[in-house]
Amino acid sequence: MKEGKNEKSKLQDSAPENGVETNQYSSVSPPASPVAQDEPFSTYFEDKVAIPDNVSQVFSFRKLWAFTGPGFLMSIAYLDPGNIESDLQSGAKAGFKLLWILLGATIIGLLLQRLAARLGVVTGMHLAEVCNRQYPTVPRIILWLMVELAIIGSDMQEVIGCAIALNLLSMGGIPLWGGVLITITDTFVFLFLDKYGLRKLEAFFGFLITIMALSFGYEYVLVRPNQGELLKGMFVPYCADCGPVQLEQAVGIVGAVIMPHNIYLHSALVKSRDIDRKNKNEVKEANKYYFIESSVALFISFLINVFVVAVFAQAFFNKTNIEMHMHCNATDSPYANVFPLNNHTLEVDIYKGGVVLGCFFGPAALYIWAVGILAAGQSSTMTGTYSGQFVMEGFLNLRWSRFARVLLTRSIAITPTLLVAIFQDVEHLTGMNDFLNVLQSMQLPFALIPILTFTSLTSIMNDFANGMVWKISGGVVILVVCAINMYFVVVYVTALDSVLFYVFAALLSVAYLCFVGYLAWHCLVALGVSCLDFCGRVSNQPAVFIEEQSEYDS
Repeated sequence: MKEGKNEKSKLQDSAPENGVETNQYSSVSPPASPVAQDEPFSTYFEDKVAIPDNVSQVFSFRKLWAFTGPGFLMSIAYLDPGNIESDLQSGAKAGFKLLWILLGATIIGLLLQRLAARLGVVTGMHLAEVCNRQYPTVPRIILWLMVELAIIGSDMQEVIGCAIALNLLSMGGIPLWGGVLITITDTFVFLFLDKYGLRKLEAFFGFLITIMALSFGYEYVLVRPNQGELLKGMFVPYCADCGPVQLEQAVGIVGAVIMPHNIYLHSALVKSRDIDRKNKNEVKEANKYYFIESSVALFISFLINVFVVAVFAQAFFNKTNIEMHMHCNATDSPYANVFPLNNHTLEVDIYKGGVVLGCFFGPAALYIWAVGILAAGQSSTMTGTYSGQFVMEGFLNLRWSRFARVLLTRSIAITPTLLVAIFQDVEHLTGMNDFLNVLQSMQLPFALIPILTFTSLTSIMNDFANGMVWKISGGVVILVVCAINMYFVVVYVTALDSVLFYVFAALLSVAYLCFVGYLAWHCLVALGVSCLDFCGRVSNQPAVFIEEQSEYDS
């Protein structure tokens, strides 16, 4: 780790590392400009987007347009196949009653993304890089492994989602494993679009989001949901006649919407704009426009999610498997056997969701659904790969060639995804999706706790550190989100009904809670609970930034 001239500790009790006084919460400055590096280092930030000068208005659409991009790439994580599946299950199991949970989760997500964006704008480093400089070696390695697990789980959902979409579009002609290979291959191709310019890459992601909006919007118009029930479900925080099934689905919505690796991703994406971080007004302005852009992006993603929930709430709420089987038979659908002949409540995933739409509304509805899923899976697969690159570069301080980094990041998730595709039937993937949601839920503290910790420290954020209101509200939000997701994990594990799993889960839980407790301890000290700072290790003095800070590129 080359931190020589670039870090200046404010603490006297820190231990030397490579001849430099460092500390867990030392003042943070970015590494030297890439000009000083021995080898060229090509990343998403190779060309930075210039911000218009001499705009004196309080609000400028020209400046907003210049800052537009990172928030929309971030919002794709709210539209990945895992979220779409959670949406359609919510509609099929609870009707419109859980839309207020989706709205609340999206608002919480926006507040957390705001913290991530501010960290990147103010420090010039993304969350993984700050973790690399602030945590000791062992916790840092554990944290990296946990975030990688979250990325692998998300990546598997996204790649499988693309494979399912290709299977539907080809009427079963492309098997699941074939769709996985196609998705992996075309992701490599699309990822190199940023060689043609950052704005072109962002435009491509905007195109994919537009496809999703048109596809799922078409289904919404086709089904014509009850607008009164929709608004009631969105703004009345109540769930009449709801039982354990609806409660688990509500928890699943929160777990699917708020994704740990997306915090790391957003803190990195905001570095793509040319901002002078020594100029307080420019930093303040960037924070403002990024928050507006993120709000617009998440509002659009929320609308798309609402389209999916409303379609399945209106058309398939309280339907049974045998009803679906009979209706598909009556319309000569080749997918009738997908639904068992029983009176159990319809259980749908993104594959069966397309099938039931095709049975009820014709083949066009099925194909348009599949196109939307393909766009969701492809775009989220690409942003997931970027997340993997940023996390590996930040935690491990890697400076590999562009191709090597993309290849390694993609390869991590290829093996488990291919195994699932080969040995799992396309019609029975819901259990795997539940497991992957649990896996990502368990990783949430490893993104939420560090982001609140570092954005609350004056030694890192200077005048932009969280105020008391943000510290308290952020702490409460993170506590509630983590508690909700832990409930989801407990429900999933107890449903396995295996003593061996219980013993394994108990042992894993002890180690897991110890590490979460370690991160929470440092977070509480950063939030101002000084009585827990037994060794006086936390510095909250303003950071000292070097001249090279404004030249920081990656």
